[in-house]
Amino acid sequence: MPIHTVILTHEHADFDALASLLGGALLFPGTIPVLPRTINRNGKAFLALYRSSFPFVEPDRMPRGQVEQAILVDTRTFNAVKGMDEATEYLLIDHHTHTEPLPAGWRRWEDGLGPLNTGANTTLLVEKLMVQGADVTPIQATLLALGIYEDTGGLLYSSTTHRDARCVAWLLEEGAKVEVVHRFTHYPLSPQQQALGDDLIANAEHVQVAGQTLVIATASAPDFQDEVSALAHKLRELYEADAVFVVVALHDRVQVVARSRSDGVDVGAIATALGGGGHRRAAAALVRGGSLADVRARILKMAGVSVRPPLTVREMMSRGRPQTLPPEMAVGDAAILMRRYGHEGFPVVATKADGHDDLLGILLRRDADRAIDHGLEKRSVEMLMRAGRVTIGPDAPITELHRLMIESGWGQIPVVDGAGQIIGIVTRTDLIKLWGEEGDDSHSLPDVSRELVEILPPVQHRLLRLAGEMATEYGHAVYVVGGFARDLLLGRIHERGSNADLDVVVEGDAIALLEAMQSRCGGRIVTHRRFGTAKWLLDEPTHPITCVELVAEAGTLPAHLDLVTARTEFYTEPTVLPTVEQGSIKLDLHRRDFTINTLAIVLTPDRWGDLLDFYGGLADLRLGLIRVLHSLSFVDDPTRILRAVRYEQRFDFSIEKRTLELLTDAVPLVDRVTPARIRHELDRIFQEQTPEKALYRLDELGVLAAIHPQLATTATLAGKYAALRSRLAAGDPSLAEAGEVIERLYWGLLVYPLLPAEAVDADEEIATGIVGELTETLKLRGETTRLMLRLAHLKAYRDELADASLRPSRVVEILDRSPLAARLLFGLAEDDPTIDAHLRRFQDEWQHIRPTVTGRELAGMGIRPGPTFGHILRRLRADLLDGKIAGVAEEKRLAGALIEEQSHPQE
Repeated sequence: MPIHTVILTHEHADFDALASLLGGALLFPGTIPVLPRTINRNGKAFLALYRSSFPFVEPDRMPRGQVEQAILVDTRTFNAVKGMDEATEYLLIDHHTHTEPLPAGWRRWEDGLGPLNTGANTTLLVEKLMVQGADVTPIQATLLALGIYEDTGGLLYSSTTHRDARCVAWLLEEGAKVEVVHRFTHYPLSPQQQALGDDLIANAEHVQVAGQTLVIATASAPDFQDEVSALAHKLRELYEADAVFVVVALHDRVQVVARSRSDGVDVGAIATALGGGGHRRAAAALVRGGSLADVRARILKMAGVSVRPPLTVREMMSRGRPQTLPPEMAVGDAAILMRRYGHEGFPVVATKADGHDDLLGILLRRDADRAIDHGLEKRSVEMLMRAGRVTIGPDAPITELHRLMIESGWGQIPVVDGAGQIIGIVTRTDLIKLWGEEGDDSHSLPDVSRELVEILPPVQHRLLRLAGEMATEYGHAVYVVGGFARDLLLGRIHERGSNADLDVVVEGDAIALLEAMQSRCGGRIVTHRRFGTAKWLLDEPTHPITCVELVAEAGTLPAHLDLVTARTEFYTEPTVLPTVEQGSIKLDLHRRDFTINTLAIVLTPDRWGDLLDFYGGLADLRLGLIRVLHSLSFVDDPTRILRAVRYEQRFDFSIEKRTLELLTDAVPLVDRVTPARIRHELDRIFQEQTPEKALYRLDELGVLAAIHPQLATTATLAGKYAALRSRLAAGDPSLAEAGEVIERLYWGLLVYPLLPAEAVDADEEIATGIVGELTETLKLRGETTRLMLRLAHLKAYRDELADASLRPSRVVEILDRSPLAARLLFGLAEDDPTIDAHLRRFQDEWQHIRPTVTGRELAGMGIRPGPTFGHILRRLRADLLDGKIAGVAEEKRLAGALIEEQSHPQE
């Protein structure tokens, strides 16, 4: 019996389904593409003209034989054809998003070209044809183009991807006929469709669900034989609604076709619940056994659960009072502010007698620059501003913002509350960024409220809740920002344990907020008004926590909670520390080093757990990229070079291409940074799990050489670091006894190869040579310098210590003044079995051998205290170590002989 592989698609096939059948047939030669029994009217018309150009088979003309495999394109639902049975295997090529698992025996197509979320299913197949360099005829290319054009609305639907457009371009190169595509994607309605369309319009009702406008158009047409989807397109064009549902009662079923214009209305989810499926923006379902009223009620019920409110200004604005200009300010001073903050304009605001804001207009940067060019920099802002009172409320929809910006020409619109007070600002840049993200699920921002509950200890979670609640009372907003948000999204905070290190930023007055929290709950606060920071001390017995919200958690409170006022910063010249001023959360995040550190989690109750991502940090986390926020980032602060490498190696990310270019260009500026800041960044690297990875990268980029020309790293050094960690992990008691911080031990191993192999005067601990240079260049801590000097002392005697016949007394003489950490690092660095044996014997045995004869006994023998004491005691210890004497009696006999020598020195 013949064995077949068939290609199937859904009933009521559109051009995407037909084109997918063709694409599958071209990709898998020898397969049988089976036409569905029902095809949309424009598809039927196309096949009526060009049917002979395609290998399609009618279902009734299937050849005899067993169907071994069925390839399903653009669907999971299909009508079986003869030859299919329980042994048939299924391969799914479908660009629709499904959450439910595949049935047993099914597998999803993996083409290796990217995710399967293109605007059209045909695109997935055309991409593979492009890779294979397939030859397609002009009429085949035209059908494939029809599939992409129809399912992407002529490449204008928000679900369209760059991959769809690229495939269309290739198909045009292969001879696809645009005029044919236009004719069949703009197919006129039939008389029957026109009549049904009139009924749908007459019965259409507008329904508000979660702030979204839905149009539900119903009609009964038991004799209707044409397609309904074309009517959904027409009604969507007719009504400016967020979504349109066309519901038609046919002979034995109710057909639903839905189209959406809003990300908040996922018609695919609603259609799936009705037993159908589709995209977020286009979907359909056939419902059997229900009336029009029943289906309408089900649509509304599911919409009430799944429809999300439209995006409002509140969700995208920069909160807090924005930078404004007083009307009397000179234009030249305003221009300085614009350059400082990088804004294209500032609102001009006066203060009324009652203290409220009086918006007078806006001064644009280009107008300020033009005025300065004409020598008018001393004119007042009021004389050159664009007058007007263009504002918007926080709950206004984004469509209203679109209209205001177009009509006014303002690129920065103040957001005002009910009293007319400015509470934030929304800019053209915010809107452009929003447009770039609309309809792209890969950029949707997660709600991390669940993760906050799972990760944070209960008391710390309650503290953040309290901060958010009280911030709302005072008209502030509060956020967790930076590393905690980043690591939470990366899954690097693995389990609920001790209180996390949180960077909490207040959009408002952090000190005033924390004073209010202390007033309610007790404790003590320490403030730094110059920097807008405050520390709430929570574990002081003399200032206990008393509030009911936290008193139940006594004993588990963290030591403190730190809050900082959102601020901005600017650099007056390269490499110097920045000037800091109060700002919004958006400006606060903009001053940070890399996009992955610009994420913020909202703590106010109305948006608890929402993620803010103004600068693409989430996308870079997903892509594994380290990216700076602006081109002068490394020039402003070259220490960011070391941080970029540290994050790159910690997370196994890559430094983004342009960022790497900027980093490389800025390496010569490293020597202009204060030594303490460079040393601090290197200490942070030494605190990483595998610091040698970052050192390798810094060496590769020339950064180590820029810090000091002799600094370098090697595979040998990496091995030494690994050996050190192994001893630490094994709980080496001698290492624990050393009591050294890990970064100091790493410093020692890094510098050891540079130390001279010659005797140095380590007793005086004078930092000379390479140790002195590094101490001066990096302002090394005193303990680190002393450790390096002791290593230099030991290295000078390595040849002696490598001699297996070296007397124990000489080993002790060399090692006795060196601390344990220096001896351990020396052994790791040399990795010599003889040296190691000497070090172990010294540690375990020789350093503990001391004469039993004391100074008092020597004095009793007639020796006056002085240098002779030391000479005799050293001689006694040396002979004990070398086995020349043993026991108290021999010690005393030798001591007597030595005293005799001192009393009667030879001539």
